[in-house]
Amino acid sequence: MGRPTSYKAEYAAQALKLCKLGLTDKELAEYFEVSEQTLNAWKKAHPAFLESLKGGKTLADAEVASKLFHRATGYEHEDTDIRVVNGEIIQTPIIKHYPPDTTAAIFWLKNRQPAKWRDKPVESDPDDLPPMRVEVTVKDARKPDA
Repeated sequence: MGRPTSYKAEYAAQALKLCKLGLTDKELAEYFEVSEQTLNAWKKAHPAFLESLKGGKTLADAEVASKLFHRATGYEHEDTDIRVVNGEIIQTPIIKHYPPDTTAAIFWLKNRQPAKWRDKPVESDPDDLPPMRVEVTVKDARKPDA
């Protein structure tokens, strides 16, 4: 018979919250003071724990994807402009506008459609290319041209 497990039922709720914060399996293992191997054993033995990990990671990834999408496409939000005019505090509701961010758009497209948006063109097979003739002429720079 193996060692008794150190797993506790409340770990599922804790794991959900930690995964929402972006922790990796390695970081979760450190938090629970177990090895990654033990964490993987808990996933197999405790379905609620596994579902908490999946759910938390999915929610965190979805939140980041949503924010990246908004950054890539531009967005706006309500805000308050606060100024002091003649010694009086004036609060004015405003709408802040953020234009699309090119870097975020490129990142999104490279990950969503890598075949269309990769940095390097697809290299063709060198055997498909016709042979090229290359001539190299070496001149002595110390001698004037004749």
